[in-house]
Amino acid sequence: MVDEQQLLQQTEEAPPIVPGPDSVGFVETKYATLFEADGLQLESGQSFGPITVAYETYGKLSPAQDNAIFICHALSGDAHLAGWHSPTDRKPGWWDEFVGPGKGLDTNKYFIICANALSGCKGTTGPSCTDPATGKPYGSRFPFITVGDIVRVHAALVQHLGVPKLLAVIGGSLGGMQALDWAARFPDQMHAAVCLASAARLSAQGIAFNTVGRRAIQVDPAFNGGDYYHLPDGPRYGLALARMVAHITYLSEVSIENKFGRRLQHSDKLAYDLKHQTEFQVESYLHYQGKRFVERFDANSYMCLTHAMDYFDLASAHGSLTKAFSATNARFLLASYTSDWLFTTAQSQDIVAALLNAKRHVSFVELESSYGHDAFLLEIEQLADLIQPFLEQTHASIRNTN
Repeated sequence: MVDEQQLLQQTEEAPPIVPGPDSVGFVETKYATLFEADGLQLESGQSFGPITVAYETYGKLSPAQDNAIFICHALSGDAHLAGWHSPTDRKPGWWDEFVGPGKGLDTNKYFIICANALSGCKGTTGPSCTDPATGKPYGSRFPFITVGDIVRVHAALVQHLGVPKLLAVIGGSLGGMQALDWAARFPDQMHAAVCLASAARLSAQGIAFNTVGRRAIQVDPAFNGGDYYHLPDGPRYGLALARMVAHITYLSEVSIENKFGRRLQHSDKLAYDLKHQTEFQVESYLHYQGKRFVERFDANSYMCLTHAMDYFDLASAHGSLTKAFSATNARFLLASYTSDWLFTTAQSQDIVAALLNAKRHVSFVELESSYGHDAFLLEIEQLADLIQPFLEQTHASIRNTN
């Protein structure tokens, strides 16, 4: 039986964390202020700045400065990729199983950078941050942000950190969109791009789900047109509902059936009572996901980032997908998952075809999984088997060239 109250209590009563030898340990989020002089020229035409960027780094930059990897997070991610901020943290960084000494992204070998995306809510300038012109949160006045805008901020951060060229840019879902855009926009800033469970543009189905999520937020009376930071709670019910809808798309039919089936939550008999809100276990699970999401995310940031995903269309921006990759010499690795119906294998294959037409080095694999879109966050071992040799070969090719 899955009880949301028990899940909440278990995480709140966890003992203090003692990091193991394969952990990056306790880490600190750092901040950089960029675009102070002229601002960032957004794709919408607006100039915006200064921009504060929250980021974390793991491992050390090599003397040759050739081992830096930038990780682009997905929609609900942030800069906290691995490790712990304090012994009382409920959870480690969002890719902690994959990043650390001896892990898939080995911090003994690589210098890893991860930054919160522009318009996020975990330290990088976003709608909840204070507008210096008014002294109040940006709220509804925050500008429209695209994937390209996010990438330009990340690229500026890499320059700020003194990294001349990245070994690789890696991302899944929205992060994969950023990796593709980065390769097209700044072709000389990376040696390789790794795109996981992503696409060169969001499908109509993906846009439809994002629309429903945004609408749930907008119709919450506490949304107040996006200016809710002075209110006690903000649009918590709308944001929770948006997360519940989105979370369904991250799973697969098989994973939901295996985990929950039609099992009831508190009884072995149907109640025949319309007042029951969590009669089935899957209902309780989704309510739990919604509650947890409201605790850590901002509704306006959700609006901004889902709009950025909707607008992303690499072929339209460059004339064609082939033209998008015509200027880069980066090596590419793409992976899709058999049960991912949000970002399908066919979408990855479209990118592969364009890369081959552009005569670029590309590797592609469709990974077997029952976990749906979330597989790149959950099935770490097969991902490590894929990415480790790709990075090692890329690193070796750099050294042989030099």
